[in-house]
Parts: sequence; C-alpha cells; structure tokens
Amino acid sequence: MTSATVHTGNDLLRQSVVAASAVIAIVGSFIGSGAAGGTPIQDAAGGALATDATLIAPGGAAFGIWSVIYVGLIAYAIWQFLPAQKSDPRQRLLGYPIAASLILNAAWILSIQFDLLPLSVPVIVLLLAVLVYTFRMTIVTRPRTLVEALVADGTVGLYLGWVCVATAANITAWLVTTGFDGFGLDADAWAVGVIAVAGLVGVLLAFRGRGRLGPAISLSWGLAWVAVARLTGDLVSQPAAAAALVSVLAVIGFTVALRLMTPPLPASAVTT
Repeated sequence: MTSATVHTGNDLLRQSVVAASAVIAIVGSFIGSGAAGGTPIQDAAGGALATDATLIAPGGAAFGIWSVIYVGLIAYAIWQFLPAQKSDPRQRLLGYPIAASLILNAAWILSIQFDLLPLSVPVIVLLLAVLVYTFRMTIVTRPRTLVEALVADGTVGLYLGWVCVATAANITAWLVTTGFDGFGLDADAWAVGVIAVAGLVGVLLAFRGRGRLGPAISLSWGLAWVAVARLTGDLVSQPAAAAALVSVLAVIGFTVALRLMTPPLPASAVTT
C-alpha cells in the first residue's frame, strides 16, 4: 500500500466523520428544540437554563443564533466533502476538531435532556476547549477563498463566541441548583463579575484573532440578550444589564479597532 493510498483513505475517513458528526448534531438540535419529542432546553433540567433562572441567562430569542451556526456547520460539512478539499492540509487540521465539537454539542443536549445538569458542565467546558483549539488553528493557517473563510473560519468564530456565553450561563445555572451562596456576595455582584469575565474573554479573542468578527458578533449577541432579559424579564437586575451592555461595547469596540489596525492580508488569504 502506497503512502498516497493511505493519505487518500485517511482523508476520506476524516470527511466522513465530519459529515456523520454534523448529522448527529442536527438530530440533537431537533431533540433539544422539542421538535423531535424532546423537551425544549429552557424547560429541561427542571428549568435550570430558563431565561429567568439566573441573572446570567440570556433572553429566549438569543438562541436563534443556533440556526445560523448550524447552517454554517452543515455548509462546512458539505463543502469539506468536495474533492478539492480532500487533501487540503488546512482541512486535515480543522476536520477532526470540528467533528469533536459537533459530537460534544450533541452530548451536551442529551445531558440536559436526561436532567444531568452536573454532567453538562464538564461537557460544555470540554466543548469550549475544543473550539478554542479550533479557533487557534484558523488563526495560524489561512483560508484560500472567501467561501472557506465563511464556512470554516466564520462558523468556528460564531460557534466559539456563543459557547463562551453558554458556558458562563451553564456553570452559573449548575451552581444555583447546588445552593451556592456566593460566599456572602449578593447575586448582582456575582452576575456583574461573571459578565465582566465574559467581556474580557471577548476582548482577548479579538486580540488573538486580530479583529475577527465571528466571535465578537455571537458573544456580543449573547450578552446583549442577557441585558434584555435583565431589563424586561421576570428576573430584573440593572447592574447585570449595565455590565452586559458595557461588555458588548468593549468587545465590539476592540474588535473593530483591531480590525482597522490589522494590515491587509495577501489576496490569497481572506479572514472572517
């Protein structure tokens, strides 16, 4: 068996794993939405992740961003199956991490569906770690076309930004169910602190990504809906809302500034 044959087989396996993982993730999303007989995420796990469950929970409309992320992931799964991407070194780097994120996403949904909120915490933290690694791979390599920049880099960025917010909300929800008292600090103070950390993460991603828009858009979207929920929902907190809005402005401001200051890339390298 020649080296070329081995590489061809490995590439086909990678492409197939990504495609199968995308199917699993889509099935999981239908279950999580309640469309396939499952319980909607906001109602599962005793409502621990509902909009009014904690001060970090975003408004329900925020979850609409999953539709955009899933469309991007499906587009990537199809695009990476094209013959031109089969032996692309960049897709060899990105394929398996993206597939792992899809499986972890489905595992997180199942953990919530089975009311295993404590299990959902390590799952979403691992998902976040995988996405951070994948995002780094999109930074150290360059897309060859605008299509690749959109379906690979753009999707990974959106995915990462949203999961940053989701991880903060998930951990907070779990702590609340355990009876965590905040070491004597009130809920507003904790909410401001957690939201500030999320904002700092967004600024850090802007620096590391040299002004990439994907993470900033989804992270800011999530934090903006945290602000909306804290101002108009059943669980009102003006300090939390103010912290969320300030974080949004900081993330967008730093991202745009870095985007403008970053030297233009060669014509063969496009980033999103």
